Amino acid sequence: MYFPEQSQHDEALNNADIDLLRIHSLETFGTHDGPGIRMVIFVQGCQFRCLYCQNPDTLDVHGGSFIPIDELVQKAINQKLFFAENGGVTVSGGEPLLQRAKLIPFFEKLHLNGISTCLDSNGRVLDEQTKELLDKTDILLLDVKHINNDWHKKLTGLKNKTTLKVAKYREQTGKPMWLRYVLVPGWTDQEEYLHEWGNYFSDFKTVERVEIIPFHQMGKHKWDLLNFEYAFADVTSPTEEIIQKTTAIFQQYFKNVVVK
Repeated sequence: MYFPEQSQHDEALNNADIDLLRIHSLETFGTHDGPGIRMVIFVQGCQFRCLYCQNPDTLDVHGGSFIPIDELVQKAINQKLFFAENGGVTVSGGEPLLQRAKLIPFFEKLHLNGISTCLDSNGRVLDEQTKELLDKTDILLLDVKHINNDWHKKLTGLKNKTTLKVAKYREQTGKPMWLRYVLVPGWTDQEEYLHEWGNYFSDFKTVERVEIIPFHQMGKHKWDLLNFEYAFADVTSPTEEIIQKTTAIFQQYFKNVVVK
């Protein structure tokens, strides 16, 4: 299977011109990435190689385009009226933590203008810059792809160790976190691992919400356009029975479980 190479230059991406953010695209009225109406910035670059990735065009750290951070802040200010009480700005990806040094001043400027922040991350990096960014993140949307390390590596190409460390660090800070789980038949629907996933996070006080995201084929055309081999071309969406079973299992561990 061909993917853009897992870049060894994430630090170069993180430490490039601090006033510019490398982004893939921007959604002005997002309703699926955090509370309320949000401006969603999809940054470019990711080191995970998820077999079901819906945005394979965001993987390459050399793709996308550079946008001045102040320009993005102004776009958010212009949209602030629509955010109302619950909305704000979400940075998604790609993987935002690969540009964590740039997001720190971005989130600071948003807060100075009374705009809330969400970070949608797979937890790829945990260092002092990540911790500083998380301190300025009102809600962390953490994608925990699989609780079993071997399955996680088969699914994403990388282990889940750092992701779980990010979750534990967030828990220590006492700041809100939403957990997200992509439900893929034959890959992430194993009952024993669903229980293990739920049990692992069951004592976390910061988990306000768990989102189950059923797998779908809506991103397949992007793989075709990029001439990438799509390993999940024949994988079906989870049935209602699988979704209900997963929901029921997670509800044993969490009060607020939502199917997206």
